[in-house]
Order: sequence, then structure tokens, then C-alpha cells
Amino acid sequence: MWGIKYVVPNFYIYSAVCPATGEDVTLLLPWANTEMMNIFLEHMEAKLSGRQCLLVVDQAGWHISKGLRVPKNIEFIYLPSHSPELNPVERLWQWLKRHKLKNRYYSSLKEIEKAVEKCLEKATAPFLKSLCHCNYL
Repeated sequence: MWGIKYVVPNFYIYSAVCPATGEDVTLLLPWANTEMMNIFLEHMEAKLSGRQCLLVVDQAGWHISKGLRVPKNIEFIYLPSHSPELNPVERLWQWLKRHKLKNRYYSSLKEIEKAVEKCLEKATAPFLKSLCHCNYL
């Protein structure tokens, strides 16, 4: 019997941060596609416990797919094309790259993933609130 081991060559961070409270929902998933977005939305719906949410998203294929299952308590606000800087969570990605990933050596993808997980686990609500606050929201 032949065994095939599939190694995921990357990971993607699916995250939403409430700029008003700093509350966040984050998952690290192996692909960026509709299936993974559906998993994230299910996870987010559970975390919201019935509360309503406006989620700012770009127009990536997995955000506009016909196969996307958006829960009733989550409404999308689509950004204009080519304007990711308007998404409050982009500030978190920039901070993460600048302060936790830049100019460091990681010997494997798993090591990078663990560093990202550790950093996101330590991020407090007040920190995320200050980082992701936007005057236009």
C-alpha cells in the first residue's frame, strides 16, 4: 500500500476585528477559497452568539462566490476594487509583518505559523481596538 502525505504549502489567516471593541475572530486555514471562507463564517457566526455584524471584505473570488454561505446575522460591506487599505483588519496584517515577521529567520512554514498564532493569541482587545480603529467607520 502506498501512502501519500500531502503537505499544505501555505496557510492563510482569516480574521475579523471589531474596531469599536477590539473583539476578534481568527482562524488559520490551509487555502484561500470559498470552502475555507464558509468555515470561517460558520466559526464567526458561533462566536457572535446571535449578534449582528457588518463584515468589511474586498472583492476576492471567495468573498463573492455563489457557493458562499453567509449567515443571516453577518452582512458584507464590499470595498471598492484595489483598495485593501480601507479594511481595518489590514492594519493588523501590516503590524504583524512589521513587528513580528520582518527581519527574522524561520526554518519552516510551521515555525512561522506558530509565531503568528502566538502573536494573535497574545493580542488583547484594547490593542486590537487601537490598531484597527478607523475614523471613517
